[in-house]
Amino acid sequence: MKFISWNIDSLNAALTSDSNRALLTREVLKTIANEDADLIAIQETKLPSTGMNAKQETALKAFFPDYNYEFVSSCPPARKGYAGTMVLYKKDITPKATFPKIGAPDTMDDEGRMITLELEDYFFNLVYTPNAGDGLKRLALRQEWDKCYANYLAELDKTKPVIACGDYNVAHEEIDLANPASNHMSAGFTDEEREGFTNLLAKGFTDSFRYTHPDKKGCYSWWSQRIKTSKINNSGWRIDYFLISDRLKENLVSSEMIDSGERQDHAPICLVLE
Repeated sequence: MKFISWNIDSLNAALTSDSNRALLTREVLKTIANEDADLIAIQETKLPSTGMNAKQETALKAFFPDYNYEFVSSCPPARKGYAGTMVLYKKDITPKATFPKIGAPDTMDDEGRMITLELEDYFFNLVYTPNAGDGLKRLALRQEWDKCYANYLAELDKTKPVIACGDYNVAHEEIDLANPASNHMSAGFTDEEREGFTNLLAKGFTDSFRYTHPDKKGCYSWWSQRIKTSKINNSGWRIDYFLISDRLKENLVSSEMIDSGERQDHAPICLVLE
């Protein structure tokens, strides 16, 4: 089985805009389509609660004609057109989809941040973890989210193995970002967020990339758009993950980043299990 995860940063813009960034995004969509994955997890769709319009749906089907999909979007009292997730799955797969609310604080449960598919042998969870925000204004809320999410995955794991993926908005260890020394007070690398991720792994989950590449440096999944040279200089962060239940480690074939070309922001990641 092959799985792909990607924070697209606006599905609408990717499918309908003619900006240079949208053109680069569509090149990445072509790359993903060519991978012929069984399931594709998309974060930060920014779709309205009604989903795609006809033009957008036609454009998506042109990339992925052999897939069905499920989505969830931000809805009141959360902001409109914010966050949002989608999962595409091959038409010969028949999962049961749920859109969990995990008891998260503030409006986090209403921001369309999570989809879980139940399949015969495993759960597939995709998540777009809330950012701690500028000035760490949402850090305390983020810490509560991390606890709720870790407990949720652990409950799933009691029933059957879990494959979880998405933008977790944290670089776990110093090896996971280019400039750790200057970022200990930055969102995504605070001690609190890193501890939250450590706690998640301790509940019986494995970071598949770091398991297969324990000492590999310079491998990142995100480069800041605010810094024009971030990708050229590979000044990135690894904040996108495939996590697997510990008992799936023996089935792990590969866990890698997918080249996103010139496009900054997130790169897709790919997991293969046998």
